Amino acid sequence: MSPDAPILFFDSGVGGLSVLGPTRALLPCAPIVYVADSAAFPYGTRSEAEIAARVPALLAQLVDRFKPRLVVIACNTASTIALDHARAALDISVVGTVPAIKTAAALSKNRVIAVLGTDATVRQPYVDDLSHRFAADCVVIRNGSSRLVELAEDKMAGRAVSPQEVRAAVQPGFDREPFGDAVDVTVLACTHFPLLLDELVAAFPGMDFVDGSHGIARRIAHLTRGQPWPDAAPPGKAIFTGGLPSESLIASLCQFGIEEVGAL
Repeated sequence: MSPDAPILFFDSGVGGLSVLGPTRALLPCAPIVYVADSAAFPYGTRSEAEIAARVPALLAQLVDRFKPRLVVIACNTASTIALDHARAALDISVVGTVPAIKTAAALSKNRVIAVLGTDATVRQPYVDDLSHRFAADCVVIRNGSSRLVELAEDKMAGRAVSPQEVRAAVQPGFDREPFGDAVDVTVLACTHFPLLLDELVAAFPGMDFVDGSHGIARRIAHLTRGQPWPDAAPPGKAIFTGGLPSESLIASLCQFGIEEVGAL
C-alpha cells in the first residue's frame, strides 16, 4: 500500500462532505479524492435501475484513474440501491452509508421516529429491514425531501438558507402521517442533510437529529488501520462530473482541505 493512495469519497453532490469532515478528524494525513457526480444530480429523483447501473460503472472508472485504497459511497441513495453492485464490480473495500435508525430508536422517548432522506432512499426495502431489526417498537415515518438536498447544495455554494425554508421543505412529510406531530428523533438519511443541521435545529426546536457520519468515519479508520500515510496531508482533490462548480462552492471546499478542483 502506497502512502499516497487516497481515500475516494463519492456522492451525487456535496453531501459527502458531511462524512469527509469526521474522517479528516480521525485521519488527518489521509490523501483525499472527492467525486461529485454533478452530471446526474440529484440521485434522489432518478430511477433505481439508473442508479444501480451508473454508480458501479463510474466508480470502476474512478478506481482505475486514482488507484484509491478505499472507496466511500458517501450517499445514502447510492448506498441503498447500488452498494452491492459496486462491491461486486470493484476489487477494493467499499464503505456505504447506513441510516442511523438504531441510534434514533434508542433516543426516542415518544417511540415515534422519522427517516428523513431523498424520495429514493426512504422507499427502499433497506429502510424497512433496519426498522424491523432496530426499531420494531417504534412508529417509523418516512419523509422524502428532494428540496432539502437542493438547499444543502445552495448553502455550500454560499447562499444563506433560512430555517423557514428548511421547515417548508420538511414539514409536509410530517403532515402527511398520522403520527407526524409526535416525532421526537429524526434520522438524517441523506449525507446532504447534516450540512443543514443548524437550520434544522432552529426549524424544529425540541427535536433531536442523528446521522451516521461519525460511525462511517470510524469504520474507515478501522479498515485502514496499520496502513502507511504521508507525513502530512497533501492537498485534497475534488472532481465534478458536470463541469467546474461555482467559485463560491470551490471556496467552501477549501474548508474541508480540498484545494484542487477539476472536472471529469
